[in-house]
This record gives sequence, C-alpha cells and structure tokens, in this order.
Amino acid sequence: MPEIKIKLSAPDIGEGEIAAVNEVMRSGWLSLGPKVVEFEQAFASYLGCKHAVACNSGTSALHMMMLTQGIGPGDEVITPSFSFIASANCIEMVGAKPVFVDIDPISLNMNPRKIADAVTENTKAILMVHIFGLSAESADICDAADSFGEIPVLEDACESLGATAYGKKVGDGTSGRAAAWGFYPNKQMTTGEGGMVTTNDDDFALNIKRLRNQGRNPESTWLNHDVLGYNFRLDEMSAAMGTVQINRFDELMAKREEVAMHYNSRLRPLKDSLILPMELAGFTRSWFVYPLVLRQGWDRDKLFNELAEKGIQCGKYFSPPIHLQTFYKEKYGYKPGDFPITEGISNQAISLPFHGNLDAGEVDYVCDAIEELIKNSPDKIRQG
Repeated sequence: MPEIKIKLSAPDIGEGEIAAVNEVMRSGWLSLGPKVVEFEQAFASYLGCKHAVACNSGTSALHMMMLTQGIGPGDEVITPSFSFIASANCIEMVGAKPVFVDIDPISLNMNPRKIADAVTENTKAILMVHIFGLSAESADICDAADSFGEIPVLEDACESLGATAYGKKVGDGTSGRAAAWGFYPNKQMTTGEGGMVTTNDDDFALNIKRLRNQGRNPESTWLNHDVLGYNFRLDEMSAAMGTVQINRFDELMAKREEVAMHYNSRLRPLKDSLILPMELAGFTRSWFVYPLVLRQGWDRDKLFNELAEKGIQCGKYFSPPIHLQTFYKEKYGYKPGDFPITEGISNQAISLPFHGNLDAGEVDYVCDAIEELIKNSPDKIRQG
C-alpha cells in the first residue's frame, strides 16, 4: 500500500477542547453530569431551536426519532438511497421498510418531484437527508408531504450543520418535526463519537430523553423506567469537547470554506471533465466534504486508484448506494437501474481530502495530481 501523504479527513482539535476534556477527567464526573446539559443548551442556541438532546451517535439519534414518531412493523418511510447507510438502517431497526426515491442531479438531494410515486397507504413518514452540507429542498418536500395528509417529515442533518435554505438553518425545527445530527471526526464539528436530536416539540424531546437512558423518565424519581429504552447516552468528556466546538463553529466553518474555495479556484479550469460542488440560489452550503462528479468518459475508480498511488486518500461517497448494498439487494430484490440518477452519480462521484487544517500546499498537491492525469495522462483514467 502506498504511504498516505494527505488524509481524507481530520478533526480540528485545539487547546480549548483538550482543556475542557481534562477538566472533566479531573472532576471524576464522567457521565450524567452538567456538561451534557451545557452542550445541549449551546447547540440549541446555535440553531435557534427549543430542544437539543445529546446521544452517542447520529445513528442512535435517527433510531430514536423513528421510535418516537411511532414508526414500526408494516410502516414505510420514504428516503433517498444516495446517503450513508444509517439513513435506511434506522428504519429497518424499528421493523419498517425504507422506500427509496431518486435524487436531483444538481443538488444530489432527494428529488421532491419523485415523492408522490413512492407514497402508499403504509407511508408513515419522510426522512429527508441533507447531503454533503447542502440543504434538501425542504419546503417542496414538506409541501409534498402535506398533499398526502400531512405525512410527518423528519430530517437526517448529520452532514449539514450550519447549512441554510432561504435564511433558515437546517434543523431549526421549522421544516421537519425533528432532526438528527452526528459528530463523527470527519464532520464539521466533532465530539469523537456522538449525536443529537433537535426539535421544537416538547413531547418529542421528552421521549428522546427517555429512550437514550434506558427508558428512564427524566421528570420522575431516580431509577423509574417507564418505557423500553437504550443506553444511548453521551459521556461528559465528549459533551465538554462538543461545547467548545459549537462555540467556535463559525471559525471552524470559515477554515473549511477557505479550503473549499482553494479547490474551486484550482479545479474550475477542468470543468469540462469535472463537475464541482453546485451552489444553488437561496442555499448556503456547510462544507462537510469536497465532492466531485466526473463527467462521462472518465473512470472514477481509475482516478481513485491513481490518486492513492500518489498518497492521496479519497472517498467514494456514496458507492454503492444503499439500495445496492448487499443487505438491501437480498431483502428487497433491488437491482442496477432501479434509481438511475442515484446510480449514475454514485459511479462517478469522488470526495477529495478535506478538512479545515488542510494547507494550500496540500490542496495544490491534490489538484496538480488531478490536472496531470486529465491533461497529460488521460489514458490512465479514461473509461473502457
């Protein structure tokens, strides 16, 4: 294996985060303490929503949203296949069926105009996913849901903290009933592992608090468990780190945007071969990854391998898409061609190394390698 010179992603951890974690370690109060509450309050304040409930992962957040919404066996939830697999797994976890719809080729998010064909008498929710830091067309998705009798809309916002649509922040509680967030180390901010559910619904928030802590009612006496719950708690060290990260979030995003703009400047001259991340009127991207889509005639896998040989670590987000993952193919009989736009993008998309501390020289090294392959060694990455 070639030595990795430039990693795909890296967290942005400063002395403030280290000091906050050390403070918790010295306190001896490692779980069910004040730092989780502090983090929740800071996160809710940033979004401008009423409730933020911390948990141990974005997947747990999604799982608990499904349970709280009352999704169960025999139900169907509409969601895109072009996403991380947790967007569908959370539906399977409660015994329901994910019903996939194709994506828009520009935004790469769920196409609202495909929703009507996916609705059945068993549809109990829509899980819209905000992909690659760009808001889905929330208003159109909610309009589609309302046209069928106000189908509940939930949000997988794990990749899009800080994104806006027409001046409103993704996950602020004004579009979907609740939103799930993840803080894995490649995200815009991190707690190591960790997640959050945000909502403006008091009852929804209370149930999430119960579910994350073994079904314990936070408004009742100690050890009173009134529903079946899980151990999905977030520890105090992670919460302390998260509070520092959300308080410096604007700084984190500015650094990531600077890297993205450098990529844009260097790669724009190659637009006949590459489709750069799209910007849509009224939408502000929160830079999660830097995704490219190769135009027809170029082989994504060959480019991926050539860059790996130069020590450049890239990602194939999302390949294969969820409906062509082994579990879903075997259970539901999906096959290539079922969602042509999703599959076309999946086959041609590549994510370049991206994080806030990537320096200009590293970006130039990546872009020089891509330019060399396209202009001077095209046979190495041509299709066929």
